[in-house]
Amino acid sequence: MSPPAPPGVPGGRGSKGPPARKLLCMCSLSLCLTYLCYSLMGGTGPGALRSPAALPGTAAPGAPRSPAAPPGSAAPGAPGTAAPGAPRSAPSPPSGPAAAAPAPSRASNSSREEAAGAWLRTPLAPGEVITAQSGAFERDPQESSTTDEELSRAGSPGGRGGGGSTTPDYGEKRLPQALIIGVKKGGTRALLEAIRAHPDVRAVGTEPHFFDRNYEKGLEWYRSVMPKTLEGQITMEKTPSYFVTNEAPKRIHSMAKDTKLIVVVRNPVTRAISDYTQTLSKKPEIPTFEVLAFKNRTLGLIDASWSAIRIGIYALHLENWLQYFPLSQILFVSGERLITDPAGEMAKVQDFLGLKRIVTEKHFYFNKTKGFPCLKKPEDSSAPRCLGKSKGRTHPKIDPDVIHRLRKFYKPFNVMFYQMTGQDFEWEQEESDK
Repeated sequence: MSPPAPPGVPGGRGSKGPPARKLLCMCSLSLCLTYLCYSLMGGTGPGALRSPAALPGTAAPGAPRSPAAPPGSAAPGAPGTAAPGAPRSAPSPPSGPAAAAPAPSRASNSSREEAAGAWLRTPLAPGEVITAQSGAFERDPQESSTTDEELSRAGSPGGRGGGGSTTPDYGEKRLPQALIIGVKKGGTRALLEAIRAHPDVRAVGTEPHFFDRNYEKGLEWYRSVMPKTLEGQITMEKTPSYFVTNEAPKRIHSMAKDTKLIVVVRNPVTRAISDYTQTLSKKPEIPTFEVLAFKNRTLGLIDASWSAIRIGIYALHLENWLQYFPLSQILFVSGERLITDPAGEMAKVQDFLGLKRIVTEKHFYFNKTKGFPCLKKPEDSSAPRCLGKSKGRTHPKIDPDVIHRLRKFYKPFNVMFYQMTGQDFEWEQEESDK
């Protein structure tokens, strides 16, 4: 048995070892608890719990959560992802500033998420082409100018949001119960302005683009840009590009599966020319319609990847929506009849929304110069309010042979669309009368 160690030597009777070890353990435990609390409150250490709002591409608290993607698949809302059962197309690399950024290598998950978020937030130049699951579509230069500031003003008292003549500073901001989802150059602005004349409808004047471009901002952001409504009033918004965005049906269904959807459709040949005319007004240097419409004009091969052509293949896009919504929740409005018989089409819209028929023929005045109806107040003697100068542009003269080939191209898709919707829009009859 060895002699006891002298006082002051570790292990001896006079040693302060055991209390010192306890103190060291208590300090370590305190540091661990402090680190854990810091992590839970949003710290950056390993295991830190990040709030959903901090993750690019995820919804804010209260937003519908998508199931986790399997390893190797793209995150929901990332470019190139497709909704279940939707046709998949090869994603095109983003052009402009986004294309110059190097692709992320095998980095951490957070790095990849931040890179994806940066790509989604990169603004596209007017007329720039992006790829969605249903194919490439051209961003409307006018739509692309919508900013958060404009949306904020639209949802604030006195802004462009709301219906009737004024936007009152009372009520509650709600998520929309009805959406005008398409189509571009079909007559969506005319429909929105007409339905906003109804006292039981409040709508955002600008296009939020929530379900295609701003989904990562979350439902609370979406709600914040809506106008205030009273009990019994309907909140609406319009973004025509939703109809051709593959992720939109699933995202809208996640928000509210009973959402009512309105699609304004128009003869796809006329719609394509109108689409081209709008782009031409912004970019006069673009090639002619005839050049863009064909892959090989000699063989008569239509370029269906061009957005102006692809948007008009309504049956293709509708198939995606019918995976999430029954046909009874979708109203198809004729863009042609919205011009020739606006009161008749608005009666259908009001019935669909469960509203009293208040917007009638007394609300419309046909402007012969512009070639479409203008809105007026039945009880007011003031001048009718017409759509802006960007509406009703004169179309360029298109080679009749090109128009004939486009009609032949669209005909089988139109027939399929008639069968899917149970409505005959008589576009072929309209063309034979010309």
